Amino acid sequence: MPERATPDRVGLELVAGGFTMPVALASPADGTGRLFVADLPGIIRVIDAGGLLLDEPFLDITGRVVGLRPGYDERGLLGLAFHPEFAENGRFFVYYSAPLRAGAPEGWDHTSQISEFAVSAGGENRADPDSERVILEVDQPQSNHNGGSIAFGPDGYLYIPLGDGGGARDVGPGHPPGGNGQDVETLLGKILRIDVDGPEPYGIPADNPFVGKPGRDEIWAYGLRNPWRMTFDSGGKHRLFAADAGQYLWESVKMIVPGGNHGWNRREGNHAFDPENPYESPAKVPRTGRRGEPLIPAIIEYPNANQPGGIGAVVIGGYVYRGSALPAFRGRYVFGEWNRAGADGDGIVFVATPPEDPNDMWAFTEVEVAGSRTVGAYVLAFGEDAEHELYVMTSENRGPTGKTGRVYRLVPPSEPGT
Repeated sequence: MPERATPDRVGLELVAGGFTMPVALASPADGTGRLFVADLPGIIRVIDAGGLLLDEPFLDITGRVVGLRPGYDERGLLGLAFHPEFAENGRFFVYYSAPLRAGAPEGWDHTSQISEFAVSAGGENRADPDSERVILEVDQPQSNHNGGSIAFGPDGYLYIPLGDGGGARDVGPGHPPGGNGQDVETLLGKILRIDVDGPEPYGIPADNPFVGKPGRDEIWAYGLRNPWRMTFDSGGKHRLFAADAGQYLWESVKMIVPGGNHGWNRREGNHAFDPENPYESPAKVPRTGRRGEPLIPAIIEYPNANQPGGIGAVVIGGYVYRGSALPAFRGRYVFGEWNRAGADGDGIVFVATPPEDPNDMWAFTEVEVAGSRTVGAYVLAFGEDAEHELYVMTSENRGPTGKTGRVYRLVPPSEPGT
């Protein structure tokens, strides 16, 4: 539960609007100060160093994305990551939901695709749509739980978060006994780590946890339900954080441990989970996974809106703040909630403080946003620029329709009367 102390405060500065559902923001290390925003239907747009949203898209792959449902959809263009040497090689990577590929299991929903693109020779603000090179395809049995916030780690490898295949409870068609999250022979319910700098579409780093052992070599960590926004700390020990959207009762944030089993679907957050009775947490909490390995506890947990006194519906992963504009937030993890319990389009910003004892949970508080308890729209994702300042992306709609999507910068709060 969040602390009930004097609230931390931030202001919101509108950077750009007119998006549908902006779900990723990235800033390449190329010295240009540009921001690139991925919009769920399949468009990437550029905000230049002066804050101008360019009219012409950087990349438009709407024709390659599976058809989206306007009322609500978790598919689409979900991730964007620039190669660490983008300034020299012009390479970048996207994660999107493509139509089900030929040869996929019959009756499944779609194929998650990680592709490489290159900047156009005609200008730095345009990608070459014909340069696509498919790196990895993962078939998805259902439409939801797709993860997607790909990122390059400090080691130069590409990390790919994948949900458990969708549906609910990690059971049903496409989910083996015990669930995909616990099955190390599938890529679903995992965070992957691959090398995209070799001659093949991708290589396997030699120190990946399952190399030479039973399990898929691509796996970096497992036991995840739907890691909705995963980020590396740009300072400190460069730890990897992932918000894991809960089922019915508990939302949580995990600090990812290489080779670690993070619990799903034996646990929901730090509570026991029973797929046959998902609305009640069993009293006895499992300590080990299917293979007897220890389960890694979540560092943050809060009750879902389905519980009496629950806070919200879906946890939204954020960043450890390493900028300078908000000194009270330095070294703390800023994250969010899609929609406050009992509200309609009223997301929350939280800030969590690391404990003195690393075995303890992180205490967190709600952030007062521009004089209000909440953002006033659905919170979709957070972003970080080259100066490590943070952004929050919102929409007034639950699904990919309209143009109510906005990108805000988190700034110091205005003082009363100013």
